[in-house]
Amino acid sequence: MNATLTKALTGLVVIGLVTVSGCESGKSSGDQELHTLPIETPDDVYNYFRYRGENPRLISGHRGGEKKGYPENCIETFEHVLRYTPATFEIDPRLTKDSVIVLMHDATLDRTTNGTGKLSDYTWEEVKQLRLKDSEGTVTDYRIPTLEEVIKWAKGKTVVILDKKDVPFRMTADIIRKHNAEAYVMITVHNAEQAKFYYEDNPKVMFEAFVRTKEALYSYEEAGIPWSHIMAYVGPENTPLAQELCEMLHERGAMCMISAAPIYDKLDSLERVKAYREIYNVGVDIIESDRPIEVAEAIR
Repeated sequence: MNATLTKALTGLVVIGLVTVSGCESGKSSGDQELHTLPIETPDDVYNYFRYRGENPRLISGHRGGEKKGYPENCIETFEHVLRYTPATFEIDPRLTKDSVIVLMHDATLDRTTNGTGKLSDYTWEEVKQLRLKDSEGTVTDYRIPTLEEVIKWAKGKTVVILDKKDVPFRMTADIIRKHNAEAYVMITVHNAEQAKFYYEDNPKVMFEAFVRTKEALYSYEEAGIPWSHIMAYVGPENTPLAQELCEMLHERGAMCMISAAPIYDKLDSLERVKAYREIYNVGVDIIESDRPIEVAEAIR
């Protein structure tokens, strides 16, 4: 490692944040140690997502990320990504027939497992027998994890962000409290009313909040949600409005995020790299992507 890079990385440690670092060329991911985030307490997670003016560029794996051999919403996939880069992970909690919370994006099993039909028609004992498919539809040896397993795994490694699926708000709030997991479990909220429910129940929780309009931004303030508890999702496109929202959020000390998954992740490889760099260059702090390792390589 040259002196310039050593100095840059040392500077990031001093401010308590971790930026992207690549893997050694030619080494398999299994040989790499995990890149973990310096987060142990709720105050740590507030500080990690506090906008300071010259923050490192952050990455969030959408559904954990996708790669041949590594299914979405799978602990083994999260670990694979962390061998290449620090990252948070957006994940999808859903309920089995007997109300066990597991990770599954779709309401049905067909696309991502070797099962068929609705997840809600299966008990946890039945779900445990299934195996996950990767992004190419190949069945792997990996099984569907429970949210509780993921929460226990995430402690000391990363932050997982719970998307809103079919799990009741009360169940989500209770499992975070049960594990004292406010430091490493964030909740996706689509509006200020949802944030207010969780914040009044537990003022330690941190949110990935939808802030796609100015009206939405003001509504969180009116609801009394502190900006220290918000990382803001401003949409899937790098538009002038998204950039204006980022400026407004930065003035309030909040980071902003664009999700590349719906649009930019689907471009060809060279256009993807260009898009990732442009998103960061206009002032966006975080890219959520199905391809977190590619994002890390693009900005390394």
